[in-house]
Amino acid sequence: MGPAPSRVGLGADAAPKSRARQLTARQRFVATGRRPERVLHALGGEHAGLVTVALDITDPAAATSAAEAAVDCFGRIGVLINNAADLYAGFFEELPDAQIRTQTETNLFGPMNVTRVPLARHAC
Repeated sequence: MGPAPSRVGLGADAAPKSRARQLTARQRFVATGRRPERVLHALGGEHAGLVTVALDITDPAAATSAAEAAVDCFGRIGVLINNAADLYAGFFEELPDAQIRTQTETNLFGPMNVTRVPLARHAC
């Protein structure tokens, strides 16, 4: 038997503050996360052109709300970047189904949820 499965979440902790300041100095963007206050902190605090919104990408209604907030603030979504990820490390046969399902919800269905909304707004 291998090592015990471990869980790694990627998100606000991965955002380099210096890059966030460069972006906010020139652009407008909506940064999302399950805990917007952590996202705001990771991005170096409040900046002109930055809006933080709560979003759990596994929740289609939350994805719709976040997209609507972006459009309400800035008029459109020009670029969508998804940095949400979830990883349960370990041997496949040792991972419980619940962990595999959670990972699949975040890594597969989550990006589909957040991408579907802006695409639907721009459908011909």
